[in-house]
Amino acid sequence: MIKVSIIVPVYQVEKYLRKCLDSLVNQTLQEIEILIINDGSPDQSQAIIDEFQQKYPLKIKSFIKENGGLSEARNFGLYRAIGEFIGFVDSDDEVSKIMFEEMYSLAIKHQAEMVICNLQKVDEQGNISQKLTQIPNMPEKIDLRENFSVFADLSYFACNKIFKRELFENKRFKKGIHFEDIQLIPQLLLKCKTIAQTQSYHYQYLERTDSITKTHTRKGLDILTAVEEVNHSFHQSQYSDKKKELKNFNVLEGVYTYLAYLAFVKEEDAFIEMNKALNAFTTKHQISKREILFYQRFEKNYLLSLPIKKKIYYFLCFTGLNQFIRKLL
Repeated sequence: MIKVSIIVPVYQVEKYLRKCLDSLVNQTLQEIEILIINDGSPDQSQAIIDEFQQKYPLKIKSFIKENGGLSEARNFGLYRAIGEFIGFVDSDDEVSKIMFEEMYSLAIKHQAEMVICNLQKVDEQGNISQKLTQIPNMPEKIDLRENFSVFADLSYFACNKIFKRELFENKRFKKGIHFEDIQLIPQLLLKCKTIAQTQSYHYQYLERTDSITKTHTRKGLDILTAVEEVNHSFHQSQYSDKKKELKNFNVLEGVYTYLAYLAFVKEEDAFIEMNKALNAFTTKHQISKREILFYQRFEKNYLLSLPIKKKIYYFLCFTGLNQFIRKLL
């Protein structure tokens, strides 16, 4: 029986792919399948995939498709995965050797539909630049009905979690959008009754030195679209009575995450349009400035927990000094 299916989309990562696949084929959990989806990569990534597939034919399943983007590649893997649980790994990242064994064991131990681990950012020399703790001060087993604050507090990465395969019934990553994780992962959480977590930092997120700085454009509006889709699912879910947590989710993702993206939008017309969209969002969901300023994440004031530069930026946003922000940028 395959316990975990690991889906790895690949696109232009020949420099990093070998390390990623090494970390997967050497998992202590033996009952895994590694679905490698070559999303039309024009480099030599497929040669590396072929090498690993020949060496580990019982673990690796190789697929080649036309380029369609991250969501389409993940969905391609989902349609072919047969594991009891699903995991996602980005092809330039690495994971610890015991990641999937520990997380699968927690899922079985607690009958959890989703299991979460911590992440850390690393440079190309393996030096840790930032630790990203996911659910501090919470037990290993989390009953969502009793601890639903995690819905608003959680970081919705796909890559540091495993999911019961049944959660994906009638659910897929949305094609052609940015921020697909924000759109889908909260909807999967809404289908869960129990989740589990480990405080181990199993996932190593690579900060690449050769990365081209992402252009921040109107695509940032996809954040608000994603949040609206989560709102729709929320009202139809088993937790539809938890209105406070939905409001907090909207504050974190629809306001703070959105503003963090908006800070780097250089085109003036796009900035103005996106700022108007944010105002419309907060009006629609009746989010007051007080609720934003006093929003608590993990029982601590979120704004006060941020570095000084971010505090200043958000304060200027909330006081309407957008033109001043433009001059600073």
